[in-house]
Amino acid sequence: MAIRLHNTLTGNKEEFMPRDPGRVAMYVCGPTVYNDIHIGNARTFLSFDVIRRYLLHRGYEVDFVQNITDVDDKIINRAAEEGTSAEEIALRYTEAFLAAMDSLGVLPPTHQPRATDEIPQMIEMVERLIETGHAYAVDGDVYFSVRSFPGYGKLSGRDIEDLTSGAGSRVDIDERKRDPLDFALWKSAKPGEPKWPSPWGEGRPGWHLECSVMSIGCLGTAFDIHGGGADLVFPHHENEVAQSEAATGEPFARYWLHGGMLNINAEKMSKSLGNFVVLKDVLARHPADVFRLLALQTHYRSPLDFSGDRLDESHAALERLQNVVYNLGEAIAAGPTPSATEERLDVPLRAAVEQARAKFVSAMDDDFNTAGALAAVFELAKTTNGLVERRWGFHADEIEALGAARHTIVELLGVFGVSMSLERSKEYPPEVVVFAVELSGFAGDDPAAAVQALLRARDAARSVKDWSAADAIREAFDGLGYKIEDTPQGARVVLKD
Repeated sequence: MAIRLHNTLTGNKEEFMPRDPGRVAMYVCGPTVYNDIHIGNARTFLSFDVIRRYLLHRGYEVDFVQNITDVDDKIINRAAEEGTSAEEIALRYTEAFLAAMDSLGVLPPTHQPRATDEIPQMIEMVERLIETGHAYAVDGDVYFSVRSFPGYGKLSGRDIEDLTSGAGSRVDIDERKRDPLDFALWKSAKPGEPKWPSPWGEGRPGWHLECSVMSIGCLGTAFDIHGGGADLVFPHHENEVAQSEAATGEPFARYWLHGGMLNINAEKMSKSLGNFVVLKDVLARHPADVFRLLALQTHYRSPLDFSGDRLDESHAALERLQNVVYNLGEAIAAGPTPSATEERLDVPLRAAVEQARAKFVSAMDDDFNTAGALAAVFELAKTTNGLVERRWGFHADEIEALGAARHTIVELLGVFGVSMSLERSKEYPPEVVVFAVELSGFAGDDPAAAVQALLRARDAARSVKDWSAADAIREAFDGLGYKIEDTPQGARVVLKD
């Protein structure tokens, strides 16, 4: 069965056919680093992490790019409020963002360009747009001429004639513009702001320009998937399409995926309502898998209603799944024992496993329906646990079937980035926290969380071929009497024989 996804560009659910067979080129808009990320941001990043993980599960190679916007009006304004530099603000909150993603268990991108490292390429794109008549300079600023691009509005479905002056813009209306809808590609420098030399004078890039340059620079044109929150469709993504296709003369992104917003107790999250929640506060009270499980219960394109009660329910659901895995493990560890009944459970167990796998794939292939896929896992856990609770003794074939069920539950949850322990209450020495602080930037005090942070740091190091960093983590575990095992479900730490 082919994967079908809802493409914002066409408004239809379409069969996914990547540009290069077996390989997916995927770009997701990253953060503007001026504050700690809130749970609405986190929900979006988590949704695309799960989509990426599922594509990997289906056998694709995924070239995943996520930018960091480290020069922007919001960063400059925050710096002014705190009496510091924009560079200091950007650095501080970039580090906070990376730490938050690590805590949430989000896989590190294949490439993570920062806007300030790509200024020359941005200037080149602006020059091409001016040369082809799609942009014009005014007093050191450069604007994109919206009406020069006939396809403007095709992503958001908006009619250019219906758009009001400055609608959706992040800048004040400027009477120097030829048309109120034209947007800034390059902004002339103001006193105290970050600035770079350009043919139009010292200045900095516009927000929309950054993503076009960084995505095309890493993935080329006509790449497969462009993702982000629904609030970015207009004007940000619409402007990306216009400037990118005007500059290259080629299609930009082929499939556009947009995640739904997050509400707090059925209300829009906002500072003015006093219900603004940052991710680090949630993770201080609940494991990351609890937030993941809560997010997975709602389709990524639908609004997610967040509340303390729903978090508690998610925590309880996670514990139920974990207990099923423990129960199955203990039944398997007991080994074959003749039971008091002649009823054989291996046939219904294997049928339940096959049905769960089929439902999981069917749901995820249908526009990444995590709610339906998660329901298949819960159904398997409930069915399997019910069969196990009927008796204590199992035949050899039944033990094998129990192993298949446990493996399936753990594997499918792993596709979602939700990890299951295979043994109860394994204690790690407190020294692992010291290594995690030194080698991964870990900031907590829980040894189990420290182990996971080290494993994620090892994965990140290996992804960029930093073998010395990866070896340092392996050697740290070795010195504590543990070893790292790489499995299809990911790396794990076990006691050495």
